[in-house]
Amino acid sequence: MTRALIVVDVQNDFIEGGSLAVTGGRDVATRISEHLAAHADDYAAVVASRDWHDAHSTNDGHFAAPGTDPDYVHTWPAHCVSTTGGSDYAPELVTDRITHHVRKGRGVAAYSAFEGVTDDGTTLREVLDGLGVTDLDVTGIATDHCVRATVLDARRAGFGVRLLKGLHAGVAPDSSAAALAEMTDAGAAV
Repeated sequence: MTRALIVVDVQNDFIEGGSLAVTGGRDVATRISEHLAAHADDYAAVVASRDWHDAHSTNDGHFAAPGTDPDYVHTWPAHCVSTTGGSDYAPELVTDRITHHVRKGRGVAAYSAFEGVTDDGTTLREVLDGLGVTDLDVTGIATDHCVRATVLDARRAGFGVRLLKGLHAGVAPDSSAAALAEMTDAGAAV
């Protein structure tokens, strides 16, 4: 078994004070950093994803159109715009042990880290396959959105998946509970 760690979207706009803040985001970022300090060498790769949306665009309808309210299902307030600090990693996330960075959502909606690519255009799946990875530990923000999508895509791709307890934060209790149930039904260890 060869295992990788996926750190999903631990970014300024998703922690307290951000445009789509998740309660507990800063604490999760700190705990992920502690996990990395203790366990980074256990992984063939540590991959971090970031939302990386275009400025001056609705990103193909992902952002609510100017003058309209987001529905928080299909449309969202502007967030993680590539030209702003909101797209940066949260300051509590220590990034020195991250081996691969993927960006997703360039001009479109993107939830799963598997929709992201590295700076040279390599997909997350290609990175993992190239390293012989069979199993993933998943952490990040938000449990009920991008973490959920990443876990489900990983299971569809045939990876063994563990969602690490205490290393993810969700937007709301009900939607997070539903996401955890869906991930469990898909075969992930939650």
